[in-house]
Amino acid sequence: MENSRRDFVKKALKGAAAVSIGGILPGVSARSYAGIIGANDRIRVASMGVNSRGMAVGCNFAKQPNCEVLYSCDVDSRASDKFIVAVEKIQKKRPQAAPDFRKALEDKAVDALIVAAPDHWHAPAALLAAKAGKHVYLEKPCSHNPNEGEMLIAATKKYGKVMQMGNQRRSWPNVMEAIRELKAGVIGRPYFAKTWYTNNRASIGKGKETAVPSWLNFDLWQGPAPREQFRDNIVHYNWHWFWNWGTGEALNNGTHMVDLARWGLGVDYPVRVNSSGGRYRYQDDWQTPDTQIINLEFDNNTFISWEGRSCNGRNVEGSSVGVAFYGEDGTLVIDGGNSYTIYDLKNKVIKAVKNDVVIDARNNMNPSEQLDALHINNFFDAIRKGSSLHSDILSGHQSTLLVQLGNIAQRTGRTLNIDPKTGHILNDPEAMKYWSRTYEPGWEPAV
Repeated sequence: MENSRRDFVKKALKGAAAVSIGGILPGVSARSYAGIIGANDRIRVASMGVNSRGMAVGCNFAKQPNCEVLYSCDVDSRASDKFIVAVEKIQKKRPQAAPDFRKALEDKAVDALIVAAPDHWHAPAALLAAKAGKHVYLEKPCSHNPNEGEMLIAATKKYGKVMQMGNQRRSWPNVMEAIRELKAGVIGRPYFAKTWYTNNRASIGKGKETAVPSWLNFDLWQGPAPREQFRDNIVHYNWHWFWNWGTGEALNNGTHMVDLARWGLGVDYPVRVNSSGGRYRYQDDWQTPDTQIINLEFDNNTFISWEGRSCNGRNVEGSSVGVAFYGEDGTLVIDGGNSYTIYDLKNKVIKAVKNDVVIDARNNMNPSEQLDALHINNFFDAIRKGSSLHSDILSGHQSTLLVQLGNIAQRTGRTLNIDPKTGHILNDPEAMKYWSRTYEPGWEPAV
């Protein structure tokens, strides 16, 4: 399995960052050679948030040649212990536990921080890492609110650190090829992109206030978010559906597809945004919409829509997640995998590029490890060689902002007018209240 993974990465990267180094020194393995100080420009990382998706991302880093995971940072001691065991099996060296990631940032040996904690921690943790002189691999969404995204852009300029958002499809070869074809005019001028995500999520019920479990540092888990009492239906995944910590399905999964739509249409900021939806399926504590349609209009006569259905998994175009570009001469569909199909105006297939890796888009933990390794290696190349990022933080912010604006339109109940040069909401003080957030005193992020 490991050899096949390495072969895939080597072919996809055409022998660049992921080429095996075994055999450079007689009788020395690639992993042991990488243990020599200074050998192969090893990148040492601390991984913040190592449960579920964080476990998958951190282990993927550990599997990359010339990378070493030095720290496991999680407020859940059970998750951290499990991650340490998993990483040790991969890299044959045990990472240290640092429940408070800020302690890991004090170590000069750490080159980069992986941020896979809940959304309310994304930007604050990335800002602290940049200040500490660390590069940042930041899972999507890059921020909990628009102001934090702008702070991240300012921080990259101020501290000069590499910051890549984890919208991994930007590095998937066939997806990249699909966007190239689109921009080359394969369906004429594309003017509408429909994006979607569907699932069959269960009710989260009514939470009960209870004692914080012994394995959880709930105060640090909440961090910059205003304090709420611990309830038994928040940790771990259900925080996505509470505004205090999460950002709803729109940013949880919508960010990926809206990002592809923005990329394909070649747009930055919209001129108008509206949203309809709500919590329809169950009567429980879930606050964000389980059904939502966000519409984004741009000043170059193009349009993006996002349809999120958290509690009805009926596919669109045969896929639970995807984006369809509609143009003057046809349609291009990118489904949940590393594949795409092009149709003419009579719905005849004129080209179908198949998926070469099995992907389960509804897998919350690790839907696409081999392909995601390409995004990680792009991050490494930016650090080692100064290569261009496939998703720098400006681009990441622009895509994240689109769905954030959708959520703001949803929460205010009206259409937002937007400055297409800055992405800022125009003439709406009530809507602008959502541009930032209230922080727990003493935890306010800063550049």
